[in-house]
Amino acid sequence: MSAPFPIRPRLLLGPGPSPVHDRILQALARPTVGHLDPQFLAVMDDVNAKLRHVFGTSNSLTFPVSGTGSASQEAALANILEPGDTAIIGVNGVFGGRLAEMARRMGAKVVDVEEEWGRILDPERLIQAHREYPAARLLAVVHAETSTGVRQPLEDIGSYLAGTDTLFLVDTVTSLGGIPVEVDPNHIDVCYSGTQKCLGVPPGLAPITFSPRALERIRSRKRPCQSWYLDASLLSDYVGEGSERKYHHTAPINMMYALHEGLVMVEEEGLEARFARHAEVGKRLQDELQERGFTLFAEEGHRLPQLTSAALPGGADEAPLRKVLLDRYDIEVGGGLGPAKGKIWRIGLMGAGATNESVDRLLAAVDALSD
Repeated sequence: MSAPFPIRPRLLLGPGPSPVHDRILQALARPTVGHLDPQFLAVMDDVNAKLRHVFGTSNSLTFPVSGTGSASQEAALANILEPGDTAIIGVNGVFGGRLAEMARRMGAKVVDVEEEWGRILDPERLIQAHREYPAARLLAVVHAETSTGVRQPLEDIGSYLAGTDTLFLVDTVTSLGGIPVEVDPNHIDVCYSGTQKCLGVPPGLAPITFSPRALERIRSRKRPCQSWYLDASLLSDYVGEGSERKYHHTAPINMMYALHEGLVMVEEEGLEARFARHAEVGKRLQDELQERGFTLFAEEGHRLPQLTSAALPGGADEAPLRKVLLDRYDIEVGGGLGPAKGKIWRIGLMGAGATNESVDRLLAAVDALSD
């Protein structure tokens, strides 16, 4: 018998995945049962209820997609868009660009509202784009742009769209569980996320929620969703809380246990306390980095506490130092993407990694690198 492939533990301070608490790892080892076993269905029902709390919604169709965040991103668009629809999409980073690319592949007419990386999308520009295309099927933005560390304001956009027939779609992959999302107060119609960021669960599930307006759109489609696997009208018969369940796919049983445990931990801590923890350690890291000569990349006043983007002192090449962090200190941070490639570090303090101990260990390694 061959020995297990050796994996050295790392302190995961990149843009995801985030560190996983031992309780969640232990949950993964619970007995695997069938995907229609009443025991499992009870777990899934409780996961869906707990996700509503974290999303800030009463939407009945709220569940985890079996896949990573990109799967829920595709599910969000595929269920709402049909060929020929107009989609207004804010692009100020990689994941806004990915939304636009997915929509184009689905045959939509995409109206890009672009902004410089590191800056927010001015809500008034998005509203003006809608005034020019009032029949748009959806308007989409990224709440927490993982490639830049920017926190996008949602309130004005949601309030405006609530009085129109256009659906508001929001990517919260890096925000859910780390900063308030507030789906219902922000009039969000389709909202999706991932487990591996601020929820602190391994990658493999992707929470999503659809408003009653979005469900009405799904039910009135002229043609079925192009993706059978991600079709919400089919999935609702499996993930719903009724007594009659229809088989759709084999859900990742043990990942659902892990997500359930992660959501239990969110409840135990309390959402407000969790948000405060992320805010506290994020601000501390950003202050300490600036004292060491780092330059913060995201626009002031709109920086994510859980994902810090920063250029190294003196414009130093980031990649070699990032490699030393990993090889010598077992600390993972992310590099830049797109126009920011080679220019910044992306440092995540998410879930179980959002602690002062994480900041201490990272700063001690950074200081050692500069000696």
